[in-house]
Amino acid sequence: MEEGREHERWVGYVNWRNKPALRSKHGGMFAASFVLAVEIMENMAYLANASNLVTYLLEFMHFSPSHAANTVTNFMGTAFLLGLLGGFLSDAFFTTYYIYSMSALVEFLGLIILTVQARSASLKPPPCNRLEANPQTPCEQLSGAKSAMLYIGLYLTALGVGGIKGSLPAHGAEQFDESTVLGRKSRSTFFNYFIFCLSCGGLLAVTFVVWVEDNVGWQWGFGIATISIVLSIPVFLSGSAFYRSKIPTGSPLTIITKVLIAAILNRTGNQSPRNAVVDMAQSPAEEITVDEVDGKNGEEGASIKPERPSEKLKCLNRAAEGKPIHRALACTVEELEDTKIVLKLLPIFLSTIILNCCLAQLSTFSVQQAATMNTRLGGLTVPPASLPVFPVVFIMIIAPIYDHVIVPFARRVTRSEMGISHLQRIGFGLVLSVVAMAVAALVEVKRKRVAREHGMLHSKAPLPISFFWVAFQYLFLGSADLFTLAGLMEFFFSEAPAGMRSLATALSWASLAVGYFMSSVLVSVVNRATRSGGDEGWLSGVNLNDYHLERFYWLMCVLGALNFCNYLVWAIRYKYRSKNRG
Repeated sequence: MEEGREHERWVGYVNWRNKPALRSKHGGMFAASFVLAVEIMENMAYLANASNLVTYLLEFMHFSPSHAANTVTNFMGTAFLLGLLGGFLSDAFFTTYYIYSMSALVEFLGLIILTVQARSASLKPPPCNRLEANPQTPCEQLSGAKSAMLYIGLYLTALGVGGIKGSLPAHGAEQFDESTVLGRKSRSTFFNYFIFCLSCGGLLAVTFVVWVEDNVGWQWGFGIATISIVLSIPVFLSGSAFYRSKIPTGSPLTIITKVLIAAILNRTGNQSPRNAVVDMAQSPAEEITVDEVDGKNGEEGASIKPERPSEKLKCLNRAAEGKPIHRALACTVEELEDTKIVLKLLPIFLSTIILNCCLAQLSTFSVQQAATMNTRLGGLTVPPASLPVFPVVFIMIIAPIYDHVIVPFARRVTRSEMGISHLQRIGFGLVLSVVAMAVAALVEVKRKRVAREHGMLHSKAPLPISFFWVAFQYLFLGSADLFTLAGLMEFFFSEAPAGMRSLATALSWASLAVGYFMSSVLVSVVNRATRSGGDEGWLSGVNLNDYHLERFYWLMCVLGALNFCNYLVWAIRYKYRSKNRG
């Protein structure tokens, strides 16, 4: 009976009560479906504000276009970067289950603050019509306690979003049995549908919620987002009886840091028997790794410990083979190899930053472009922030087709488990981002030509050109996001060591974060570099028609092409941990 109960357990996993998870009750697609439902509500709450926030800052907080763009990219970048914190805490101290629950409450608090400020006129600058404002007497800027309230609300929301992004995808992926081919294929399906559900939430955000913000009031838009995140909590908790969560195995950053320091400081030469004993003492028998586990090697969770360091990144081998200068720097071979795996992922991570820098334009300058154009569709006026509906709908259509048609066909052709490898998906997304920036530059040239031909370069009236032209860059960048984000999340989760998977999956969001921050830096650098004499930089001024946005987009196109070449070098050299996954 005891042996039967032991075999029934998921080794290394617990349920929400921190008791051993059971194969008959916990995990599987049914458990992951709660995560998919929550992602719809969570992303609606986040994207409803992020996609239209630049409009709120321009019209109600009286920010300049470049200041509003940088504020939005900084907010979104911070939110995604904090995904690393959520992933770290999930791996080191808490389960993904508890990190999501706490993060949702933090985001709720931030949205409450933003809702209160949007509702109260006394907490915002006095109303000001930019069409009538004199350039010598601009609208009153946000300052003091009002400014502090805005930023506290924004960054509490960012903290909550970061925790959710760092825990929710990993929590869903943890529900699948990696020891079987079916389990790995189901996990791949989960990531594809995670992007699908993320897009469903985005569709609601950029249509219904954005319309409410523009036509009813921002307090209602923030209110809907607040209600959405509140409702996501009971939906998530209702799946508690079915979840399994990976047991935290300690700080992965501590292990990585220890190995790197030991590789530098440890003395050369083989370890003494005494140090070998230290290594064994620091490597408990229950430690779980799933490196290259498949159905033939035993059930998931079987401990597979390398006996000697590999030849790759040989410069680090002294961490395990050398003589520790201190007991704290004694490293096991397993810790060394796990660190090597993480370091091998970093070039791929760095190669996706430029793509996300391009994506940042969808929430900033692309929205401002559309705002200068004719946004009428029949008798309906479409809010510029609703333009992401084009890539969102495309993703919702292509994601199921990709999972149920393209991937099975590719598996038959390539005779590999994945069909299309993660790195191939990521590379295709990078190519699409380069095309998107070229299209964006051409559309901006056309928009300014129309403004010039009609003598409207300095006019605030809508230009006689349809906003549908801007939709093309949204379509290409949205497609790039579909291929790259889903590929990155699955790539990092499947390739990372078992004890570092939440943190590794969060690298997908960290790439977005660095991309958004880099966008802000590029705007500032480009402005300084292109400022000469009395002339403003390419991206300076109050009127978008005074900008040289097309030149900025061409610059992004060139950077994207160079980045893709760099990516090819690293992707070709990369060796998957398991041959059947590539």
